[in-house]
Amino acid sequence: MSAAAPLAGVVIAVDGPAAAGKGTLARRLAAELGLPYLDTGLLYRATGRRVLEGGADPRDVFAAEAAARALTAADFTRPDLRGPEADMAASAVAAIPAVRAALLDWQRDFGRTHGAVLDGRDIGTVVFPEAPVKLFVTASAEQRAHRRWMELLARGVAADPDAVLSELRARDAQDSSRAVAPLKPAADALTLDTTALDAEAAFQAARALVAAKLGR
Repeated sequence: MSAAAPLAGVVIAVDGPAAAGKGTLARRLAAELGLPYLDTGLLYRATGRRVLEGGADPRDVFAAEAAARALTAADFTRPDLRGPEADMAASAVAAIPAVRAALLDWQRDFGRTHGAVLDGRDIGTVVFPEAPVKLFVTASAEQRAHRRWMELLARGVAADPDAVLSELRARDAQDSSRAVAPLKPAADALTLDTTALDAEAAFQAARALVAAKLGR
C-alpha cells in the first residue's frame, strides 16, 4: 500500500475512545490512500461550543439540536474546540438522538462522495456499518490521559494530570453508556491497542492492517 496507489470510493472507519491516537492515525491513512479525511468529533465539538456560547446546557435537547442544524464550515475552525470543557460538551450533545440524526446524513454524504477515512466513535457501527475496513483504536486510560495532558501543555493550557485522567474516565463512561450509538467496536472491527506504541509505530501497524484487509 503506498501513496502512489490511491484508492477511490473506499470508506475506512476508525473508531475509539478519546486520546487513543485515532485522529493522527486516520489523518495519515487518508493521506497515504489519497482519500478525504473527516474528524467527525469536530461536528460534536462544534455543536457543543455553539450550545455553550448560547448560554445553554449541552444536555438541553432543543438547544443542542438547533446548534447541530445551524453548523457552518466556520464552526470547525474555532480555536476553542479542544480541552476538558469542549470534550465534555461534545460528549453530552453526542448522547442526544436528535443531534446524531441531524449530523448523520452530513457524515454519510461526505464519505459516499469520493470515499473517505472517518474517525469517531460510531463510524463502523452506525455511520458506515458497511465499510470494508473498520479499525477500533484503543489504549489504557492512563496512557491516554498522559497524551491528553501533554497535548494541553503543548498548547499552553495548565492542567492537573489527575484531573485529566478523571475527566477522561468520566467521558469514557458517558460515551460507552449512552443509549444511542454507544462507543464500542463493530463486530468485524480490527482492534489496535496503541498503549505501547508511538504515533509512527501505531501508523505502521494500522497501515499493515488496512493493507491486509484490502489485499494491497
